[in-house]
Amino acid sequence: MSRVFNFSAGPACLPLEILEEAKEELLDYAGTGKSIMESSHRSPEYDHIHNEAQDLFKELLGLNDDFKVLFFGGGASAQFAMLPMNFLKEGQVADYVVTGTWSKKAVKEAKLFGDVNIAADPSVDGNFVRIPKAEELRLSENAAYLHLTSNNTIAGTQWHDFPDVKCPLVADMSSDFLWRPFDANKFSMIYAGAQKNLGPSGVCAVIIRKDFLESAKEKVPSMFSYGVQAEKNSLFNTPPCFPIYMVGKNLRWLKNKGGLAALERENRAKGELLYGTIGKHADYYRCPVDVDSRSLMNVVFRLPTEALEKKFIAEAKEKGMIGLKGHRSVGGIRVSIYNAVSINAVQSVCDFMESFLKENG
Repeated sequence: MSRVFNFSAGPACLPLEILEEAKEELLDYAGTGKSIMESSHRSPEYDHIHNEAQDLFKELLGLNDDFKVLFFGGGASAQFAMLPMNFLKEGQVADYVVTGTWSKKAVKEAKLFGDVNIAADPSVDGNFVRIPKAEELRLSENAAYLHLTSNNTIAGTQWHDFPDVKCPLVADMSSDFLWRPFDANKFSMIYAGAQKNLGPSGVCAVIIRKDFLESAKEKVPSMFSYGVQAEKNSLFNTPPCFPIYMVGKNLRWLKNKGGLAALERENRAKGELLYGTIGKHADYYRCPVDVDSRSLMNVVFRLPTEALEKKFIAEAKEKGMIGLKGHRSVGGIRVSIYNAVSINAVQSVCDFMESFLKENG
């Protein structure tokens, strides 16, 4: 078996240990004689998987019974619409901070259901290179909620300190959820597509405070109602069972590594290594992001020419490093260093950056 160093932004790499576990259990899960993909979502074996994953989320985040953990199909993009569909009532306004492509998409969906106030948009000529300061936020009086995107995979920016606000705080944490400890209790709702830092594509985790849940509209189609899904424990219809099974394995892996504090130490070490290499050769590897807004999940930079960027990506692939091409909307290089990316993988790409510069600088 020959495995590459996978720096893709998503679907992203998963810990090898949990892939091997899933491989062993694929044909016969826990002595049932069948795969978990063949098991009913109302079977005892799946019930254990489902509830354990919910419990692990709460344990890792330090949450009590004031919160519900829900699972949805449709990824984070479905939540862009479900959030305002449930919580933006007639006569209300929702505040949104726009820090990149995905928050812009969230705004577009919210406008289908009510009034939206752009609390901050720090872009310059369409480019996002920083996260706004708390004092820059132009908040509405009595907003239904404030929505932000904690990490921006395309722009390579990240919130390192979350604002304190009076209204319910909601965050799309798809690409940096569980990379470090943080005070999850200050949020009324967190949602995250799994395919970046939690597991495979196909499921979105939603952590929602019960008092916020109680304020939701009642006249919402059942499939899109947080209230209905919470009442049915995300089993109103057949959930994405196999992705949830994999998310559960990933959560146990995070716990066994020492929890979020241990993950933060590893992730910061990876970031220091990679940004250190960029900073050492800043005239050649140019990171456009303000230093205090740089992401520790998606590191972006440019080379002197697009031709050199193409060569960099091609030669890296030959050496077993994939997924380094920047998003099609911005170009450049993007190195995604999620929880499952090892420090050895990051060291390898840094070594390649050094050798590439010597040969092409």
